[in-house]
Amino acid sequence: QLSGKWFLVGMASHCSYLAEHSHQLEPTTVTVTVLDGQSLAISTFRKLDRMCWEIRQHYIPIQAPGRFLLKGEGDWAGVDVVVGEVDPSSFAILYYQKGRSISVKLYGRSSRVSDAVVDKFEQRIRAVGLSEDVTYYFPTYGFCDSADEFHVLDGEL
Repeated sequence: QLSGKWFLVGMASHCSYLAEHSHQLEPTTVTVTVLDGQSLAISTFRKLDRMCWEIRQHYIPIQAPGRFLLKGEGDWAGVDVVVGEVDPSSFAILYYQKGRSISVKLYGRSSRVSDAVVDKFEQRIRAVGLSEDVTYYFPTYGFCDSADEFHVLDGEL
């Protein structure tokens, strides 16, 4: 259900970096590949200093269907990922939790989603105690489709 290309439409989080840099949000796409029928290889494409970068991550399935552990190093290591709701043709809502901190992301098959989907997303963020004050929507143009070999960050290192 998650395979293929997705656009990051919105995110709700108490992340201080996001709050301080919200005026610099870059259009972001994600390509999901299902490995061995269960784990997910995630390639995120976004601009940093006007250069396209690819960030590779690996989600390992845990416990129940739709629950994953983000494998890797640094701040994102040990993040629990839960698929909240998916319509494979139009949108996905995912929860990211580390310790007591939670973020919610809305992905679309296109860079724009319907008002009904945005309403669902906003209901979900309120349900976990987040608010519109910490909700950010991403640009809908200027996407990267690839990055050269010198601009790949591998979360497996």
